[in-house]
Amino acid sequence: MILPRLRIAILECDEPVGKTKEKYGTYGGLFTELLQNGATKLAESNNGKKPELVITGWDVVNKDQYPKLEDIDAVLLTGSKFNSFDNDPWILKLVQYTRKLLKQNRVRLIGVCFGHQIIGRALDVKVDRGDRGWEVSVTKVHLTAKGKELFGLEELNIHQMHRDLVYEWPQHVEHLGHTDSCDVQGMYVKDHVFTVQGHPEFNGDVVSELLQRRHDQGIFNDEMYNDGMSRIRKPHDGTVVGAAFLRFLLD
Repeated sequence: MILPRLRIAILECDEPVGKTKEKYGTYGGLFTELLQNGATKLAESNNGKKPELVITGWDVVNKDQYPKLEDIDAVLLTGSKFNSFDNDPWILKLVQYTRKLLKQNRVRLIGVCFGHQIIGRALDVKVDRGDRGWEVSVTKVHLTAKGKELFGLEELNIHQMHRDLVYEWPQHVEHLGHTDSCDVQGMYVKDHVFTVQGHPEFNGDVVSELLQRRHDQGIFNDEMYNDGMSRIRKPHDGTVVGAAFLRFLLD
């Protein structure tokens, strides 16, 4: 089986800090690692063959950069420290661009955390600050039947770092899972949209740095910080999600 070449545009909705920035440069760098690891996992069931990935990063916050749809096969919206429900000019433009993607059928759309919420907003459902507090570090997601099918797992363990939520299921979207703190943990439309609220691209080092910074800033109290730090090294299924993203693009 010859796998196609996939041209994936990463819309970078924020930039990393500290040691994460030193190692990866941009969130595009983090997602490149995720997708390459996902491709390696796919190769395990495809006689060692994996798709050729052509990954480009686009700074939508500071440089107002967007790819032309004819030049790409997929768009991935990253996480962000910003609020998906705010009306900053760059966020409004991102929502408008996402709506354009949703109205066509060739370029497929992936959203992670903030990106998941932007897609929810573009689908005209409520996106806002959560009423159940922060969800951080490795967390168990209870999967629906569709979630189990897509990930090949009975339950998903994934890093989280959010308190904002997609509050409602958009019409014609399949549900992927939930946690006690978040009802909408993922959305799916066959051949079109795939989102997760968690962070498959994160690892223990990245989350440790975020927890430490937000604790130092007073965003996280001691209890939340210690609880999150106690779970950062637990096994997580980030690579499984990366492989699922690629299967979605290849189907």
